[in-house]
Amino acid sequence: MAFGRTSLGSSASGGRSTGAGGQRPLSDINVTPLVDVMLVLLVIFIITAPLMASSIKLDLPRTDAGQSSDTPRFVTLVVDAAGKVYLNDQPVSAEELAAGLTKAAADSRDTEVQLRADQTVPYGRVVELMGIANKAGLNRIGFVTEAPPPQKP
Repeated sequence: MAFGRTSLGSSASGGRSTGAGGQRPLSDINVTPLVDVMLVLLVIFIITAPLMASSIKLDLPRTDAGQSSDTPRFVTLVVDAAGKVYLNDQPVSAEELAAGLTKAAADSRDTEVQLRADQTVPYGRVVELMGIANKAGLNRIGFVTEAPPPQKP
């Protein structure tokens, strides 16, 4: 008594039969492992194909014309807890700050402003300084923070 289809099958349970009453195994092929292997090979090919394209060995000519500056250009803008503003570690007034940032922007439009603000400085003051830098033509602003001390177990 069979309750399901087995690999041998029978004509009574819906399996294949040879006609003479003998049973033979099903000849269905499971293609799932084949598809899995092919997908893995495809992923490997996609990952390695760009690496193979850049493996061409060239002896390129040397020139000084295309040299970029090794050091990135930046100005440091600091606001202490009392609200005093420093540009490149020198105390400045609001007018001097605007003039200094405008000069830095005139030197290079890619100059970055590294903004360091004490955690007690109000958010409005920080946004005001960002506006002055933006008005001067400096759009790249980075916020400098400190990592918290490591936790002791």
